[in-house]
Amino acid sequence: MSAPRRSTSLRDSFSDSERMEGTGSWDDALDWFKLEVQHPASSSVSHHANYKCLLEAERVLVEGRGVVLVNTDGAGTLLVTNFRLIFLSEGTENIIALGTIPLATIEKFSKMVVKNQSAPRHSERTPSQRFLQVIGKDMRIIVFGFRPKTKQRRAIYDGLLRCTKPSRLWDLYAFSCGPFKFTNANPKVRLLNEYFRLLGKGICRASMDMIDNGSYTMSNELWRICNVNSNYLMCPSYPFALIVPKSISDEEVIQASNFRSKGRLPIVSWCHPESGAVLARSSQPLVGLMMNMRSNTDEKLVAELCPQLGDEKKGQRKLYIADARPRKNALANVAMGGGSESSSNYLQSEVVFFGIDNIHAMRESLSRLRDYLDAHGTTSSDGTLSLLRHGGWTWGGGNLSNMSASVSTLGDSGWLIHVQSVLAGSAWIAARVALESASVLVHCSDGWDRTSQLVALANLLLDPYYRTFTGFQALIEKDWLAFGHPFAERGGMPTVSGSSDRSDLCRQSSVGSFSLPPMRPSSGSFSPPTPSSSHAQNQQSPIFLQWIDCVSQLLRMYPFAFEFSSAFLVDLLDCVLSCRFGNFFCNSEKERQQVGISEACGCLWAYLADLRSSEGRSHVHCNPFYSPLKHNGPLLPPAAALAPTLWPQFHLRWACPSEAQAGELEAQCRIMSIKFSKLQEAKEGAEKKAKETEIVVESLSAELRNEKQRSSSAMALAKRASMETAAIKRAIQSLGCKVHYASGGDTTVDIETSPVKISQKSVFSPFTRESVGIVQHEDKSDLSVSISVAADDVVSNNPFGRVCDTLCPLRTRDGGCRWPDAGCAQLASQFIGVKADYEALDSLSIYEGYFKTMEGGK
Repeated sequence: MSAPRRSTSLRDSFSDSERMEGTGSWDDALDWFKLEVQHPASSSVSHHANYKCLLEAERVLVEGRGVVLVNTDGAGTLLVTNFRLIFLSEGTENIIALGTIPLATIEKFSKMVVKNQSAPRHSERTPSQRFLQVIGKDMRIIVFGFRPKTKQRRAIYDGLLRCTKPSRLWDLYAFSCGPFKFTNANPKVRLLNEYFRLLGKGICRASMDMIDNGSYTMSNELWRICNVNSNYLMCPSYPFALIVPKSISDEEVIQASNFRSKGRLPIVSWCHPESGAVLARSSQPLVGLMMNMRSNTDEKLVAELCPQLGDEKKGQRKLYIADARPRKNALANVAMGGGSESSSNYLQSEVVFFGIDNIHAMRESLSRLRDYLDAHGTTSSDGTLSLLRHGGWTWGGGNLSNMSASVSTLGDSGWLIHVQSVLAGSAWIAARVALESASVLVHCSDGWDRTSQLVALANLLLDPYYRTFTGFQALIEKDWLAFGHPFAERGGMPTVSGSSDRSDLCRQSSVGSFSLPPMRPSSGSFSPPTPSSSHAQNQQSPIFLQWIDCVSQLLRMYPFAFEFSSAFLVDLLDCVLSCRFGNFFCNSEKERQQVGISEACGCLWAYLADLRSSEGRSHVHCNPFYSPLKHNGPLLPPAAALAPTLWPQFHLRWACPSEAQAGELEAQCRIMSIKFSKLQEAKEGAEKKAKETEIVVESLSAELRNEKQRSSSAMALAKRASMETAAIKRAIQSLGCKVHYASGGDTTVDIETSPVKISQKSVFSPFTRESVGIVQHEDKSDLSVSISVAADDVVSNNPFGRVCDTLCPLRTRDGGCRWPDAGCAQLASQFIGVKADYEALDSLSIYEGYFKTMEGGK
């Protein structure tokens, strides 16, 4: 069974206005039945305040309902805000990522009309379908379909026309939003801190006061920080501070700038901390039409970039002058006064050409790659996606990455060949510096496109610091932002002057009606016809995007060397292209300072750091394989390893989302890392609980020891009480009494003598400090006295006790009894004296006689 036939792309349809026989049509791709009026189609903003997807200061300008995203056949609501084109799913109003794109990321857009073929059995004329194609700088091509006989497409198109490319810089969303919570410190301070690190003065920290008073001009044995460009008069596209040879004066720096294009003289970008080799950058020399112009100051400055070698290698250091352009392009620049150096004019030098094409070749190459991927991806924008989905036919097995290793399979785009050229040139530069201790001067024509790519990538290979989050930020801010890569021109954004080229954005809206041919070639995708424009008029080019692509290739080759992941690079690129933050506005440091970008707009680096702070090392921006000790030196990839492949996370995320996911190994490692983090947290929790339990056990042990001490003390007291009891017993027995101890703790003293009337003064409590004396009467002739022992802290109301206390001459102030050393012991002789009286009254009960006396008294 043969595969279903695919319809021809709309790009081919534009050139053919005749009806052709065939079965494929846009009706196959769009199910208009799902758009039956559930919500009235309207371009007015009805309830935009209820949209939860809006960012800070984001406002809805135009709203269209019942719109179809052709790439996925999904229906929903299309919004144009002051920041994004947002596509929300029908009913749930969830953001559909493919159909949502920042306005600044839109490269171009156009209206299209497709005239459907009427079936032979139907006499009614089928209305034409209306579409809006949006091409993004982030490799996506999306198409929206609108219901016939509505004005929604026109409203959306007009909204995009007004907002996509504002004529003034401050009309961008970043100025409306402001810093918000992502405040931006002055980038000059960060640049000086990086300079201090390169000069070995990392202990010093820059400040705005240091910049204001000019006290940042530090130096070491070879290099110094020069402030000759602090007012940007010498070179408007260079930073305010420059690293130059220490032996070159400010006057010579100014003179040398006159010999270089745009005043971009040779400046140190990176210096080796041990060998003294440097990586410098500049623009092309102005050698003139006859190629015989020279500058003694420029030659002296370049010679000072090669200090004498150390003691181990005596002699002059080798100098390589790396021209990023093809040799023929360098010669062509002679007609405009430019050109390249002659090795005979520079001591110990060698000129090398890398053959990297210009910005226009890069722009066209990426455009061809985007069309190729859109044509062969699983979310094609040409309307034939329904055939692929419902027919079960997938191109190439639906796996672009299987063929991406081969450069030739990507058609004639040439993108991977350009990436390979940049990688090879950077690796060559790094090898010369690291292996030969040679100095390298890199330049192209103006020194801000290919030069930035090569120098920044060589820095990344040479210095492990630049492979961390903080170092990567410092690298971009130094070699891309401070050294004047024209981000506004390359991104098609307005500059400080307010000029912007709107002609490249707006395309012919009236393209006429045409029929859709039945078949489509195997390559290509539709795009509206565009008027030809000269290269000089279009300065847009994906130079920075290409450099990030090169970084992703190094990350693939050295997965243990980088702290950040491929997802971090994708989010970084998205932030740069979206213009949500102001870090990459304008064309130079001077322009950003004039506008006050750091104070007026949010900071991209603060936003990315805030994302990472939520999850720590388990965040998707962090490389789970990162091992700083494994690659703590330069990375020198061999030539055979410099075979680039498609960057799936960026190139394929829209055309083939299933292939854009992270590698299986990386995904498993990240899952394991998350599990490990959870186990680590559980371990820390268990250790914390164990520590708390240990503390509780120690506390209980201490209490047990205290209890043992108290028990020992109690036993000692009991022993002492036993000894005192024995002494009391002996003392009482010495009085002729018998002492009986009851099991309840009471003590009974029996006095065997004749009963006699005893005054209350003779009754005493012989043992306790506060006791209760009870006289008991029995039928026997013996006199029984019951003595109950009470606690010391119990205050007795017994009159006998008070008498005892009164008679005791040794009584202490607190009233405690000290028997047998007390005064009651002195009464012992009196008991012997009255014994005869007790015997005479033997028949008389003391208890009974006492109460008779009491009754007679009454």
